Amino acid sequence: MPDELELGPEESISAAQNLLDADRPFHAHEVLEAYWKACPEEERPLWRGLAQLAVGITHVRRGNEKGSQALFSRACAVLEAYRGPRHGLDVPAIIEGVRERREFRLR
Repeated sequence: MPDELELGPEESISAAQNLLDADRPFHAHEVLEAYWKACPEEERPLWRGLAQLAVGITHVRRGNEKGSQALFSRACAVLEAYRGPRHGLDVPAIIEGVRERREFRLR
């Protein structure tokens, strides 16, 4: 990942999903975090929540169940405020997937 990755919201979501599909959740987090730091202030919690989900998956892969659940809980609580359409994200489906402990997709 380049240090100063500059993607728009849709490109960030697509890149992050591609990385999740390739079982590279930490790298997906990096993409989402890059947009979180560059996006409009009012959207930062949305992108922070998405980045937390990717880090939560990283913790699952490393066997840190407690850490993953803490991140998933925090992320879902933040994402609840973004239930309307945003950049093609199906936020309710993402939240449901996380809470039901099944795979979720950004796209």
